[in-house]
Amino acid sequence: MMNNSFIYDTYAIIEIISGNIKYNNYLDKKIIINNFIYAELCFILIKNNYPNLEEYLNRYSKFIAPLNPNIIKEAMKFRVRNKENDLSMTDCISYLMAKEFGIKFLTGDKEFENLENVEFIKK
Repeated sequence: MMNNSFIYDTYAIIEIISGNIKYNNYLDKKIIINNFIYAELCFILIKNNYPNLEEYLNRYSKFIAPLNPNIIKEAMKFRVRNKENDLSMTDCISYLMAKEFGIKFLTGDKEFENLENVEFIKK
C-alpha cells in the first residue's frame, strides 16, 4: 500500500480549497482522482463562481488517473448492494478505485465513515 497516496473525494478537495485545517495533513500527499471526481469538482467550482477557478481546475486535472472499466462495473455492484445508503455513483467508483490501487479513499462523506479502506475526516 502506498501510504503517501490517496484517492481524493470531491468533498476532500473542496475542503482543502476552502482551507479546512483538518485536511492540512493531506496537503503533501499524492493526490489521485478520476474523471468523475474532476467533473464534480468542475461543476461545484463553476456553479459557485469560485475565485481562481481556472487555477484549481488546471491543478487538479493533472491528478486524473485512468479507470479500468472493471472498477466501474464493480462499483455499480457495490452501489446496488448498498442502495439503502444512497451512495453517489462517483463516490462508489472512487472508493472501488482506491481499493483496486491499494490505497485509501479520503473523504468526509458520512456514508463512508465506517467502511474499510477509508480515511474519514469530518468537517
